[in-house]
Amino acid sequence: MLSRAAEAIYWMSRYIERAENVARIIEVNLNLVLDLPASSAGDWRPLVTTSGDHARFDELYDAATADNVIRFLTFDRRNPNSILSCLAAARDNARGVREVIAREMWEQLNTFCLLVRQDSRGESVRESPHEFFSAVRMAGHLFAGITDACMSQGEEWHFCRLGRFIERADKTTRILDVKYFILLPSVADVGTTIDDMQWAALLRSVSAFQMYRQRHGRITPERVVEFLLLDRLFPRAVLHCLAQAEQSLHAISGSSLETFSNPAEQRIGQLRSNLTFARAADLIAGGLHEYLDDLERRLNLVGDAVSETFFAPRPVSGAADAPRSQTSDVLSGYQVAGGTRGDRRYAGHLGQ
Repeated sequence: MLSRAAEAIYWMSRYIERAENVARIIEVNLNLVLDLPASSAGDWRPLVTTSGDHARFDELYDAATADNVIRFLTFDRRNPNSILSCLAAARDNARGVREVIAREMWEQLNTFCLLVRQDSRGESVRESPHEFFSAVRMAGHLFAGITDACMSQGEEWHFCRLGRFIERADKTTRILDVKYFILLPSVADVGTTIDDMQWAALLRSVSAFQMYRQRHGRITPERVVEFLLLDRLFPRAVLHCLAQAEQSLHAISGSSLETFSNPAEQRIGQLRSNLTFARAADLIAGGLHEYLDDLERRLNLVGDAVSETFFAPRPVSGAADAPRSQTSDVLSGYQVAGGTRGDRRYAGHLGQ
């Protein structure tokens, strides 16, 4: 398949997953505002920190009020990681590969975009915020379900799946980091009702509350960290996401899971192995924030390796004079054959 088509599908999937996760983060903080005292639930800055766009937010807004943060994360086109910006970028990528993706995927993506664009002034968010962000979350679920139900599970599907799980792992890591290091700075609150409610809100933000209670019962920080980082079965746990992304990488290249044939497979295999043999107690004792920060960095390196392996142009030896239709942008296994790409690149595509 064409490398530019593979890249468009990969980033389409990442942007849609990113938009859904931003809605999750906002929705949970709205619940905290209702449940916790005003002094404990009034800080909206951690939501900006989660996305990694706090510097841009400070340039555009004077204070991290609820209205400012929600507008910045939902509708502000100056923020490349806002829900509206992510969906616009996803639609731009999907437009160029309409012949590759299923028609139902294109229709659902357009419906998703219209859902957010129709309320670009924020009227529905102010009147019924829970309904709006729940609708955004469900639109993301529906797109993922349609993708798995309607798209042939070849290379195109695996690139879509690869983007989804890398993005999901990154966002789960960021959400956990914000709770552990930023949202609860006071040691006096550890073990209190406020602490329990915040951990419960974190689990709800990744749709993990019910599955966690079935597995572990009582909510404790160590068990939450174990469940969201190291669980092999929960679909939003980082280890599960990495295992699924690794399977798609090997399906694309055709190599065995026990080996690696490119830098992307090597990096994700090393990262998955690190988590497979880790213990939550050791991660917390060694500094969970530092570990999560390094995990986010290594996930970005996996993304870089995917781009270099599958999307970066490479000259074909002895084919400099061959027609472009035969030598340009062809993805064979995991090698890209020659020429310059015609696809678009988006600023901020790694959440930076």
